[in-house]
Amino acid sequence: MNIALIGASGQAGSRIIKELSDRGHTVTAIARHPEKIASLPGVTPIQGDLFDIDATAKQLQGHDAVVSAVHFLDSDFETLIQAVRQSGTPRYLVVGGAGSLEVAPGQMLIDQPDFPEAYAAEARAGTTFLTQLKQVTDLDWTFLSPSAMFIPGERTGKFRLGQDALLSNEAGSSISFEDYAIAMVDEIENPQHSRQRFTVGY
Repeated sequence: MNIALIGASGQAGSRIIKELSDRGHTVTAIARHPEKIASLPGVTPIQGDLFDIDATAKQLQGHDAVVSAVHFLDSDFETLIQAVRQSGTPRYLVVGGAGSLEVAPGQMLIDQPDFPEAYAAEARAGTTFLTQLKQVTDLDWTFLSPSAMFIPGERTGKFRLGQDALLSNEAGSSISFEDYAIAMVDEIENPQHSRQRFTVGY
């Protein structure tokens, strides 16, 4: 497939690019600093400005799917959505956050008293992004939330998928960037969560 990835030089974006490249896909890797993107087969780095709708839409044209891996505080929902609409790209997948996942029915992780303040602003922005995305009916979107700890690690291929509830085990709630990338690319190749949020964890 031909995939456009926004935010390609970040922790999640760089792992998703590698997973796509390893599986033989063609990737347009869009970043503010494309020189930071690793040289990989099938990957073309380009510089992007997410706040320029027309320029971004042009960069997204001709792809089978767009993956957004940018921080929510570094982007604007309306601008991103409009750029995807203008591009005519049929699918839009978002690297989400864990803050909007439920630790109990009706109780989001971000609202728990021990939620780290350092991550609160980004988590609230991600929660707002998901709320807005759920109102979008003219795009085939998917929002993939990681577990609470989203960290560098190993590519094991051994993880669980869930819907809206935070996944955890005896070691806590976590997922590596590498295994998250597997789940994202699996969804690109074999769509199972059209206009849905889902989550991945150990």
